[in-house]
Amino acid sequence: MVSKCLEFDHCRYNGDMITSHIVAKLKDYVDFLPVCAEMESGLGVPRNPVRIVLEEGEQRLVQPATGKDVTEAMNAFSASFLDSLDALDGFILKSRSPSCGTKDVRVYPSTGKSGAVEKTAGFFAREVLGRYPSLPIEDEGRLRNTRIKDHFLTKLFAFASFRKVRNEGRIKDLVTFHTENKFLLMAYNQTELKGLGSIVANKDHMAFGELIPEYQVHLYKAFSRAPRYTSNINVLMHAMGHFSEDLSDPEKAFFFEWIQKYREGKVSLCPAINTIRSWIIRFEDEYLMRQTFFNPYPEGLMEVDPVNSHIREDLWK
Repeated sequence: MVSKCLEFDHCRYNGDMITSHIVAKLKDYVDFLPVCAEMESGLGVPRNPVRIVLEEGEQRLVQPATGKDVTEAMNAFSASFLDSLDALDGFILKSRSPSCGTKDVRVYPSTGKSGAVEKTAGFFAREVLGRYPSLPIEDEGRLRNTRIKDHFLTKLFAFASFRKVRNEGRIKDLVTFHTENKFLLMAYNQTELKGLGSIVANKDHMAFGELIPEYQVHLYKAFSRAPRYTSNINVLMHAMGHFSEDLSDPEKAFFFEWIQKYREGKVSLCPAINTIRSWIIRFEDEYLMRQTFFNPYPEGLMEVDPVNSHIREDLWK
């Protein structure tokens, strides 16, 4: 789901539509459900802006210019709309919006001119966060950060893939999913990886319908936080072990050099991963070819930081 003002409609309070590079690129890969919580709560376009205001210690959603309180309307829409939805894989919401902001939304002591006294999540976003605590939920502002975006996209496509498995209703599909995500899960959470492996082993011969909810709980726990750099290194070293007897000493030294530079924060993970990928192709390692760790989301979404890209601008004009 996405806030409708992000690349979909001119529905901001002032009639604007917000440009979001990540939302624009994702249109080729996901099915978006756009929604504008403020419009659906009875506010038109253009409209006087709303803000979160403290009234006797309670946060209310108020339109200062008119004095209109839309708290109940917003809460009613949020509940009914989310009740009507089927399966979802993630959310991209408008940053700092009093309706959709996931955090850093200003709270004011009154409707008059005054500085913010605290920060919180928007009213619609609160309902989303409360109902879907394990799903990837971000705002378009935070997704400009490469690490946040990578974690968000990895979770989004992993969970979408799992949803398809869950709907298939066959244990062999779950085994395949677990096998192909083993290295990715190893990077995210080794403890949960072991637990998930035990679930898939299914020693008690449980039916798929009984097995899949337990697997889902632990899968969501595994992806609850982004992997540490040391975990990524561990996975890469594990992968290199598949080829260690077939590599020359200079090849190993070249790989270790990239690992050390990554450890020191001098380069991204890409050079070391691409080295492994070249060996996967060279030695035709079918098992590693299927590991999502090396390609966790569509290649078209992987991009160079525009600040460093050679196509950003001609610096010699």
